[in-house]
Amino acid sequence: MSSVRHNVTGARRAVAAGFLLPALVLLGALVVYPIGYSVQRSFFDRSGDSFAGLDNYVELFTDDTILTAVENNAIWVVFAPTVATALGLIFAVLTERVRWGTAFKLIVFMPMAISMLAAGIIFRLVYEQDPDRGVANAVWVGVHDTFAESSVFPKARPLPVHPLKATGDGGYVTKSPVRAGEPALLPLVGVPPAQMPQGARPAVRPGAEPGGITGTAWLDFTRGGGGRPNAVDPKELGLKGLRVEAVKDGKVVASATAGADGSFRLPAAAEGALLRLPESNFREQYNGVHWLGPSLVTPAVIGSYVWMWAGFAMVLIAAGLAAVPRELLEAARVDGANEWQVFRRVTVPLLAPVLAVVLVTLMINVLKVFDLVFIIAPGSAQDDANVLALQLYRSSFGTDADLGVGSAIAVLLLLLVLPVMAFNIRRMRREGRR
Repeated sequence: MSSVRHNVTGARRAVAAGFLLPALVLLGALVVYPIGYSVQRSFFDRSGDSFAGLDNYVELFTDDTILTAVENNAIWVVFAPTVATALGLIFAVLTERVRWGTAFKLIVFMPMAISMLAAGIIFRLVYEQDPDRGVANAVWVGVHDTFAESSVFPKARPLPVHPLKATGDGGYVTKSPVRAGEPALLPLVGVPPAQMPQGARPAVRPGAEPGGITGTAWLDFTRGGGGRPNAVDPKELGLKGLRVEAVKDGKVVASATAGADGSFRLPAAAEGALLRLPESNFREQYNGVHWLGPSLVTPAVIGSYVWMWAGFAMVLIAAGLAAVPRELLEAARVDGANEWQVFRRVTVPLLAPVLAVVLVTLMINVLKVFDLVFIIAPGSAQDDANVLALQLYRSSFGTDADLGVGSAIAVLLLLLVLPVMAFNIRRMRREGRR
């Protein structure tokens, strides 16, 4: 009887081993062997022929480029999972009671269906410096121009021979005082005709006005040529909106704005004053934020990551929120707690296991981030946006490849992931025992 039981047990073990063998072979070939080879290769030099000891690991903490990657990875691990999880929690709670919550969750989760490559291309365009092409700067410039007045003629300037001289602060002033009965002429060039203000009309030389100052500010340029310098020609347009100030002893005594035909009029108080075109007429237009510059490139790339993964966090948290006992929430409200207190003291503690799963998953994920940084960060800022996975690629491939350093970076990434994985496994086992 015992021999029969022994044979049955042996047969079961053999069957179990047969089923496990393919998985073990794949695990060894795809996981164990690459890890072992990477660890071994990290102790050899660039060629792989000479033993280098810990030299490759020392370089990880002495090379400035790799140190930047380590620092950026620390920023990623701290901020990206935290922000994505917080947004997911807010979206899940706020959309729980609205009828269109499911549609909103679908929209927020949709970026998860996009590959990292596609998301990188999208956000490379979003962060384009030109406001006419980049959405981020288009919005930023629109908000800025709502509260700050933009210049009318940012590149306008006088001709080499002209009645104006530079003031030193970006503006211009007439070389001689103006007199009543002598129209002031303020010719400028440097404004493309296509960028002239809408409604600008052909310039008109004003007549003399007793007791006052008259003048014309115009674009001293005739399409096709033939115009005379410092003279109002029939086809030349007035500089509509140009601000003109009359200055005496350093003080502005009168001001005017040029009309559609470039003409302006000043009161008698401007007699004997110098006419100044303030620098506000010529200030360069605000062109937005340099999102992909050295100082903002890492936060910009993290923003694209949060856009992709906030939906993932929201879906998991929403599933956990659906399992929260409603009677506990209602009991808290009956006891006089407001919605913020219910959220902070009841909802969040009950969701703590789910939040831990999301946070740990995203922490492991950001340690391996590569695609977004490689695609979004331009070549000039890639060193500033560098992360360990990208540095691993740069060190291991190309004409200046050093597989020893690349393998050391791979081992470092493994060592950084292991504590997070160990924490996750312990938490799962603790949850399983409850």
